[in-house]
Amino acid sequence: MRCDEPLHPGGNLLRLITAGSVDDGKSTLIGRILIESKAVTIDQLQAAAGARHSRTIASDAQIDLALLTDGLESEREQGITIDVAYRYFRRGSTRFVLADAPGHEQYTRNLVTGASQADVAVLLVDATRVDLTTKPAGLLAQTKRHSAIVRLLGLRHVAVAVNKMDLLNFDENVFNAIKESIEGLANTLGLPTPHLIPVSALQGDNVVDKSDKTPWYQGPSLLQWLESLDTTPIQKIEGLRFPVQYVARQDGSAADDFRGYLGRVEAGTISKGQKVTILPSGSEATVAEIHVSNDHQATNDAAGVEVAKAGQVIALRLAEDVDVSRGDTIVAKEGHDQPSLTKQVSADLCWLDSEPLSLSRKYVLRHTTNTVFAKVKGIQQVLDVQTLSHATDIHALNMNEIGRVDLVLQKPIVADRFEQAASTGAFVLIDEATNHTVAAGMLRELTV
Repeated sequence: MRCDEPLHPGGNLLRLITAGSVDDGKSTLIGRILIESKAVTIDQLQAAAGARHSRTIASDAQIDLALLTDGLESEREQGITIDVAYRYFRRGSTRFVLADAPGHEQYTRNLVTGASQADVAVLLVDATRVDLTTKPAGLLAQTKRHSAIVRLLGLRHVAVAVNKMDLLNFDENVFNAIKESIEGLANTLGLPTPHLIPVSALQGDNVVDKSDKTPWYQGPSLLQWLESLDTTPIQKIEGLRFPVQYVARQDGSAADDFRGYLGRVEAGTISKGQKVTILPSGSEATVAEIHVSNDHQATNDAAGVEVAKAGQVIALRLAEDVDVSRGDTIVAKEGHDQPSLTKQVSADLCWLDSEPLSLSRKYVLRHTTNTVFAKVKGIQQVLDVQTLSHATDIHALNMNEIGRVDLVLQKPIVADRFEQAASTGAFVLIDEATNHTVAAGMLRELTV
């Protein structure tokens, strides 16, 4: 199968993001997985072998594996990953979407983008750049920053690939020292306990298959570990969440008149004949028809389907003539699992813009299909990635910093806390003046 071949329905789907500092070996690792899984074509290998810019200097290396993911000429010329590179392949019943995120601090925003769509994070640590003279071993600041971002985004599965162990003769003591430091970092941040694997991305040790050079390591290879994961989404919100993205009208005679509400079901299910409430107005209506887009499983004739579930893109028609617009959210009329309707929130922000956050500036908050003006009322704390402490009495948030802020909105949004539902608990901030996306945010507290 070609690595750029579209994925077809069937089997398990695993979305993976690799993160780490510059030159930790992320692109090489993914290149190794692709080539040993036979997920690249001959012409792709020939193109990589004949590339002008190569980072591989080992005499026995035939190609620079990193070039299998670094597609931009500027990436190859500079020897760094700039954009998130996506590669696709199938192994057995598991379909993989591999995302290689940039390691340079300047491109942290691209990591946030890639990780927000992932199920699993693989953090790479270059064993040769860990300060082993301290206890615990000293990790790079970017390793700590990426770990904090993975924690904020709530990824369930985390592995740490301790790379370039071949340059240290696969020393068990070195691995154990790094493991102790990583586990301490995870505990401090509240990150899920990571699975640590000693690897050599360049030589392939413990990447796809177990290596005989690490007899002291009893765990699986990286790919074996990935294939063992259960990535079935955990639905913490049972109630319906249907943000309206588009209102469709069919012009014609009164008999053919159609008004449908298009969007994706973000949580719960919706059924034909169900009583629903439109927020924020509070209007009530009954579901008359449900039409599912590109559904290979459901029988979707002119009458539509009886039920739609989370993740499906649908067109919904209501029996009553009520006012529904883009940005509204349709929820179940009855049920205890209701969203919050709020104008004041506390959120974690990953600041992405070179211009610092300003308390006097007006921003645009884009949440689901809704857009509202927002003002930063105050900054509660900012994470220091060096010490992992939280600084208070801060009045600005600089590029790549992570902090918790209080926001006041111009009008209410229909939302959930991020840990309950990522799709309705995440947002981005846009600078009204420059139209730059300046921050990615996760809702933590909602004031009703």
